[in-house]
Amino acid sequence: MELKLLNDAGQSSANVTAPDTVFGRDYNEALIHQLVIAYQANARSGNRAQKGRSEIAKSTKKPWRQKGTGRARAGMASSPLWRGGGKIFPNLPEENFGHKVNKKMYRAGICSILSQLVREGRLSVVETLSVAAPKTKLLADKLKGMGLASSVLVITDAVDENLLLAARNLPGVLVVEPRHADPVSLVQYQNVIMTRSVIAKIEEMLA
Repeated sequence: MELKLLNDAGQSSANVTAPDTVFGRDYNEALIHQLVIAYQANARSGNRAQKGRSEIAKSTKKPWRQKGTGRARAGMASSPLWRGGGKIFPNLPEENFGHKVNKKMYRAGICSILSQLVREGRLSVVETLSVAAPKTKLLADKLKGMGLASSVLVITDAVDENLLLAARNLPGVLVVEPRHADPVSLVQYQNVIMTRSVIAKIEEMLA
């Protein structure tokens, strides 16, 4: 398939050949949803803790005798049935929220996202993207000149330090290498820019 190569003015100057296996896949909403949910779940960490009945600071003495009081039987005040008692299945800091995603599913999901970006006109290809100095204004003016003033995900073959520092203070701009282009960012950002050399590297990664 052919992708449009944009110049600094945001105009199409030529076409770039891209593999159909990566940029011409059918849209698989269920797979993309599973991929995004798994990526977000794998980023979670177990940072909450609850106490079981053995960890509650209460006496283990029987509150009242077994029979004759008219009240329900009770063994100790740390019972999960009581207010302030321990939890039956407490949350632990080492709790694992991870979802397993096979490599084949991950690669197919990324290809489906990239193909949908092409169909929606949200994916742009440029020859190179760099700034002369680490100035935020230089990058902001360049993206504005290309008609991409909103949220932009920039995928470059090698992250230039000037480009990285220039994008650091732009809230809607993220610069990453191809191996760090995660499914959540690809879906979240309104526009995706990749350099021409990235196409071959993505094809190699997702082959």
